[in-house]
Amino acid sequence: MTRQNWRVWPSSIEVETILAQPETQSVTQATTFGGENLEHRKSRIAWLTGNSTVKTLLDPYIAEAQNIMNIDVNFDAEIQFTEYHATEGGKYDWHHDVDWSNNNNFDRKLSLTVQLSDPYDYDGGDFEFSEIEELPSMAKQKGSVVVFPSYLAHRVTPVSRGVRRSLVAWYSGPKWR
Repeated sequence: MTRQNWRVWPSSIEVETILAQPETQSVTQATTFGGENLEHRKSRIAWLTGNSTVKTLLDPYIAEAQNIMNIDVNFDAEIQFTEYHATEGGKYDWHHDVDWSNNNNFDRKLSLTVQLSDPYDYDGGDFEFSEIEELPSMAKQKGSVVVFPSYLAHRVTPVSRGVRRSLVAWYSGPKWR
């Protein structure tokens, strides 16, 4: 397994299918693992977990990434629709997606993000990794998909104009060793 591996697919997801899901119309304030709404995360979310339509769109990317990165996952996904509003200072500071304090036998292993907004609809809101090079510009295109190991630190920079929408999903597997 390559520690700093990630993969981008350009503009390949059916964005309108995702945005048509009823859950995307009922967003609430986001929290973190502990349930608190901390200052470092300002976004609105809706859970799509159990949505087989969206999961069917995402699973092929995870299957390919799983093989490339040699990471064992099951295909039970937590799926979240996210909005970052400039009027609310929308952002998510540096974090990783693994809850190292959980007491179950699984960890989040692969994280997936889908860009749902056109890059001309907002300013800021860049998705960045802390330890690796800048993502190619195609990663900001509507419909692009990024998959990476869930332990990589990443963030979404503050949105300064408009609204950035994305879909994130986490695929779990046996605990990290």
